[in-house]
Amino acid sequence: MSFTTPDPTGRPVAVVGAGTLGRRIALMFATDGGEVRIYDPSAEQLAAAGAYVAEQLPAVAAGVGAGGPGTVAVTGDLAEALRGAWLVIEAVPERPELKQRVFADLDRHADPDAILGSNSSSYPTSHFVDRVREPERLVNIHFYMPPTQNAVDVMSSGRTSRAVIDLLLAELPRHGVFPFEARRESTGFIFNRIWAAIKRESLAVVAEGVATAEEVDAMWSVNTGLRGGPFRAMDQVGLDVVLDIEQHYAAERPGLPDGPRTLLAEYVESGRLGVKAGRGFYEYEAGGGDREGAAAA
Repeated sequence: MSFTTPDPTGRPVAVVGAGTLGRRIALMFATDGGEVRIYDPSAEQLAAAGAYVAEQLPAVAAGVGAGGPGTVAVTGDLAEALRGAWLVIEAVPERPELKQRVFADLDRHADPDAILGSNSSSYPTSHFVDRVREPERLVNIHFYMPPTQNAVDVMSSGRTSRAVIDLLLAELPRHGVFPFEARRESTGFIFNRIWAAIKRESLAVVAEGVATAEEVDAMWSVNTGLRGGPFRAMDQVGLDVVLDIEQHYAAERPGLPDGPRTLLAEYVESGRLGVKAGRGFYEYEAGGGDREGAAAA
């Protein structure tokens, strides 16, 4: 039996994972009068997600659609979150074995016509396709950092229904985000793949002793007119996460230089994980503010 594409009218969206990106994704789907449900097993994460959306939704919705703010409910009951949803978005940590388990659960409990989307930043859904009975409904929907960075990658698993891709390309702009289709499977999708090359070369410049992290960021700001730079951005993401991503690229693309990963590993092993640890390439005050001129050597 072929997969039947859902009609989104009057149906909720479910987000699985209440972390930083999960709550931001939920926020965007609630901007045009929509109903959104966030699932997470952590009561603390759910409370933080609910508070974030309640604070941000009125202003963000005012700039998006004519429907006005919708509703967002948080729940620790997966079946309750999925019931009736036309779209389910997985936003759990970047661990493939965890994502495989999550998609097996979603396939069992979501409505038969629900689209199952992954917000993974580096793993194509072809890695999880054997965990769902109808692979036509499985798709990558990768968000960046809404509501300020509102591009979205949409990419087939290799077996995704064309009707699913077309529905998402038509529906997502209603919620203030801008979808771009990756037309063939690509680790890192579109923008993240380009950004990975910038990060990798920036790390190589420092690893080779050509310049310091602080100098690279300063030159980036002068020449682009943009605040921050690659090293401040990596500190925000977390250097352990950046290293995991680089190792994943290296496993898929033999021949990438070792220097960037070696430099990252030195920082991670010394506990310099970035903003969340109070120090990375820069030193940070409590609350995440950085100390000027304190780039790590």
